[in-house]
Amino acid sequence: MATIKDVAKLAGVALSTASYALNGDTKVAEKTRTKVLEAARQLNYRKNGFAMDLKRSRTNTIALILTDLSGPYYSELIRSIQDVALANGYDLIACSSMGGKESTAVRFLRERRVDGAVVLAHNITDEILLESAGERFPIVVMDRGLSGDGLINVRVDSEQGGYTATRYLIDAGHRTIAYISGPSNSSDNALRYQGYLRAMHEAGLEEKAKWRLSGNFVREGGYSATKMMIMQGELPSAVFYANDEMALGGFKAFEEAGVSVPNDVSVIGFDDIQLAEYVRPSLTTVRQPKHEAGSLAGHLLFQMLDGGEVNDSYKLMIEMVERESVRKLGVKSEI
Repeated sequence: MATIKDVAKLAGVALSTASYALNGDTKVAEKTRTKVLEAARQLNYRKNGFAMDLKRSRTNTIALILTDLSGPYYSELIRSIQDVALANGYDLIACSSMGGKESTAVRFLRERRVDGAVVLAHNITDEILLESAGERFPIVVMDRGLSGDGLINVRVDSEQGGYTATRYLIDAGHRTIAYISGPSNSSDNALRYQGYLRAMHEAGLEEKAKWRLSGNFVREGGYSATKMMIMQGELPSAVFYANDEMALGGFKAFEEAGVSVPNDVSVIGFDDIQLAEYVRPSLTTVRQPKHEAGSLAGHLLFQMLDGGEVNDSYKLMIEMVERESVRKLGVKSEI
């Protein structure tokens, strides 16, 4: 969808001039207005009346932009930010970033259809965030370290989390440890992988390429990656899944193959979603403070909307949660 910036570029005029021309301002010469209107016609540009209204007043609405609205991790995050929005007399719109640059989420940002946004979506590019954020349109990002006018980042210490999970397996006697990753363009995944590598190298262990597979942070991806690992004919003694959803998919693949968790292979996850406690065996995982992170992001956004001063970056700590899916080598599990 064409934007007013595209119209201005095609017409060879400043953005402000294009805006005046499209709104019928008499300050614009007739010849210039004709050029702008012709460019708008060629690009099939349509003025967004709602977005124009937003420039004149607040909407009392904020947006939460997520890669995917499904999944237990996101539901808890939505709830925490919604609570903060309601406490401030605001509505919350949650939308998916599926579709990339053509998504509704990107239009919300570029056209500033809300008063501010919290973004946890690895497929929203840094360029779009830097272009959209500003003093009058604050954005809190939760999945990357990004600095800029109107931008604040709130992150969980994913690198330390990856290290802690891998170190836990090593301390339990495991020496062959697979890593099932999230999307390649996810900063959180990259940091968890760095932590995994740091623990492996520190212990003098080598990563095997055949045991580094991608599950894309979804249950079906974890299932498929685990099936592929099983088909290779040699299993590691433990698997670190970069999130719990993939670990649950791995549980299913191991069960179908007759592989016992944790007696044949140990499993550790990341997130501590609610279901992790109720599956059998219950999932050992790294807990990240989802509710606290969401609440902090919401509070910071409203502080910026009120003109308050905030730091550029905030980092929250992780916590190890010991359950039943990791076996200490030499100790037979009762599960």
